[in-house]
Amino acid sequence: MKKILEKSKRIILRFTENKDIDFVIKTESNPHNAPFIVPWTKQQHKDAFLNKDILHLIVDDKLTNKSVGYVILAGLKNPNHSIEFMRIVITKKKKGYGQETIGLIKKIAFEKFKAHRLWLDVKVKNHIAQRLYESQGFIKEGVLRECLLSNNKYDSLVIMSLLKNK
Repeated sequence: MKKILEKSKRIILRFTENKDIDFVIKTESNPHNAPFIVPWTKQQHKDAFLNKDILHLIVDDKLTNKSVGYVILAGLKNPNHSIEFMRIVITKKKKGYGQETIGLIKKIAFEKFKAHRLWLDVKVKNHIAQRLYESQGFIKEGVLRECLLSNNKYDSLVIMSLLKNK
């Protein structure tokens, strides 16, 4: 039985299970997603959903009951009430899944986990994601210049956040 954390009109956010690992790995390696994330091994994902400080979720379409992405939140036990929106990867682009998922993530972070701050980093060249986050109220805080070595070149990350009462 799938354990649901949150749902909306179109999507369900449920806890990731071992049987979802192949979907997660395939989603990460998709050429439309791979340039914008640092992929994890199967073991890293399995370790994440056993870790009480991390929330690893699958995004399912309610109508088709098919998985359309996944999300990772970290810092659930952070004493400063600052949760990291570590990853969102959606397989079906430009269909509103990302926007709806972020809406549910904000609800989970601020209502269920009583966060004061929800933050993320996004590659500087990922303009589509940055616009999506801005449309959801995230504010750019700064840039970590050339902090990530990826494919033998350095990428910079934009830090963005959303505060509970802002």
